[in-house]
Amino acid sequence: MLKAVILIGGPQKGTRFRPLSFEVPKPLFPVAGVPMLQHHIEACAKVPSMKEILLIGFYQPNEELTRFICSAQQEFKISIRYLQEYAALGTGGGIYHFRDQILSGGPEAFFIMNADVCSEFPLPEMLNFQKEHGEPSSFVILGTTANRKQSMNYGCIVENQQTNEVLHYVEKPSTFVSDIINCGIYLFTPEIFQHIGAVFQKNQQDMLLYPYEGDEQTNGNGWHRAEAIRLEQDIFTALAGQGKLYVYKTPAFWSQIKSAGSAIYASRLYLNQYHKTHPERLATTEDGGPRISGNVYIHPTANIDPTAVLGPNVSIGTGVTIGAGVRVRESIILHGATLQDHSCVLNCIVGWDSTIGKWARVEGTPSDPNPNDPYAKIDSETLFRDGKLTPSITILGCNVTIPSEVIILNSIVLPHKDLNRSFKNQIIL
Repeated sequence: MLKAVILIGGPQKGTRFRPLSFEVPKPLFPVAGVPMLQHHIEACAKVPSMKEILLIGFYQPNEELTRFICSAQQEFKISIRYLQEYAALGTGGGIYHFRDQILSGGPEAFFIMNADVCSEFPLPEMLNFQKEHGEPSSFVILGTTANRKQSMNYGCIVENQQTNEVLHYVEKPSTFVSDIINCGIYLFTPEIFQHIGAVFQKNQQDMLLYPYEGDEQTNGNGWHRAEAIRLEQDIFTALAGQGKLYVYKTPAFWSQIKSAGSAIYASRLYLNQYHKTHPERLATTEDGGPRISGNVYIHPTANIDPTAVLGPNVSIGTGVTIGAGVRVRESIILHGATLQDHSCVLNCIVGWDSTIGKWARVEGTPSDPNPNDPYAKIDSETLFRDGKLTPSITILGCNVTIPSEVIILNSIVLPHKDLNRSFKNQIIL
């Protein structure tokens, strides 16, 4: 029997995803037409003998999350539960805190996945790999190849090339260590909790020895500090080289979804995968329908003029209205938005219930990886570079109104703004 745990973080996390995370918890942001988490859940539900999926995070239970879990349980016929941490406990602390829930029913093994990655999720391959490598209680990290420069932004894995054992693990090194990086998807056996438990005990002892270090009021935070454990730095670094940790390298697609710009890239990867997994989700050019070029997802409730041209890489949410002669490319249009006649939307995320006026042009700069480098990953750019806003995709928060015949270029517009002129390279507060 198997289980899966998805780490969904909480409201203090995902700040680079603003202004989009104001409206909906980041893990529920739609990527390629379905909530980010649904891609993980679909992959888990396909694994035979998968009995339960646990979501761990520190969001207050909210209506959106509850509704999503209910509908996903019905759709995938699998138990899905949300376990709320009392504080941010780190990637290891959260699963250690809920270890009884994870181990109930006696799973032989369980997957741990970060919610903010997009991937083909080669879970069956990881299970087969675990059977073939090391002892039955070995742990598997999903890895992929990055280029030398970018690898330093991730957890780097040095492997034994014959056995695939992890010999050395460094999280975000300051110099080049290895071009194999951690994908944030793991396969563990229950034995992992002994290793996390050892770190927990050590943290507790350290606190008894140095009670006031970095903590003004220990009584409230002390316990929390012992329980905040990072899988990567605290566990993997120690386990490397002990014959317990192995890396399965996937040639399939993988990307992080840290910033809003990376959501458009992730959308492209998933839409591309739909050819194999969900051809019914891809729109085609039909008589009386809009012209489709490349991969496009259109929700059945959207109302689109037949003279519009959409694609490649476009996803259109519920109840969206698109007028005559509109052009949309490399964009995500969220539910209830209206694109009036002859507007043009390129490299952009249009927020919920926003309106773009006639003949307006809303355009951003893609932050895609270098297409000529097969191992390039998306850079999580800082918002500002040399005191200027880094050109990135344009984001309209919810309920933004763009007037007719203006240009909005490389800008971020916060929710509920009525603009009255053109803007470029600005954050409009």
